[in-house]
Amino acid sequence: MEKEELHLEVEREARAKGNNVSPAVIKRLPRYFRYLRELIRNGKLRISSGELSAMMNVTASQIRQDLNCFGGFGQQGYGYNVHYLYAKVCEILGVGEGYSAIVIGSGNLGRALVRNPMFEKRGVDIVGMFDVSPEVIGKRVADIEVRDMQELESFCETCRVDMAVLTCPKENALDAAERVVKLGIKGIWNFTGKELEHLGENVVIENVHIGDSLMTLCYELRALEEKNLSEDV
Repeated sequence: MEKEELHLEVEREARAKGNNVSPAVIKRLPRYFRYLRELIRNGKLRISSGELSAMMNVTASQIRQDLNCFGGFGQQGYGYNVHYLYAKVCEILGVGEGYSAIVIGSGNLGRALVRNPMFEKRGVDIVGMFDVSPEVIGKRVADIEVRDMQELESFCETCRVDMAVLTCPKENALDAAERVVKLGIKGIWNFTGKELEHLGENVVIENVHIGDSLMTLCYELRALEEKNLSEDV
């Protein structure tokens, strides 16, 4: 088999493996993205699973298992080429695919997200922002005009939109989600606090509950305080 054909075969096998990857592995991939990006900034050219383990507080064995889900990318005795591994992780995560997003809801959270550089760093282009309040329609947030929700359908007919970021009030979440799904939008990043699910076989939803993370922190803080008190007795 020619070298190029072998490479394509490896790529096909990696993609096939990726279709059956566990959610736990998928949730760790953005961490690899962040740490590898930092290594590139620091001029690091290669790294072993042991070195990466020390940085990420994940066992070297787990790192190798995670990456083997997509083909491995390492070489025994050499480790990982940082630039190559970063490029492969970006490819797996869809960074640089040219995805575009709209934000529905121009409240404090919506405005903060639009102003956040994370979208650009991950290759997602915010192309529109929508609201129902006459007080904000027509204003600009980070050079994005806030449009009337009544323009949603016409906007999506003329502009490709891959995902919708929902920061509208909780009671409007389902209506907004159903509208964007009818328009062919396949991805929903939901910050409304309402659990959204079963909106179609070809729709992916990421429900984000910021309050859950805060309560987890509160629990761990309380547990730490109780532990310290018991040790003082």
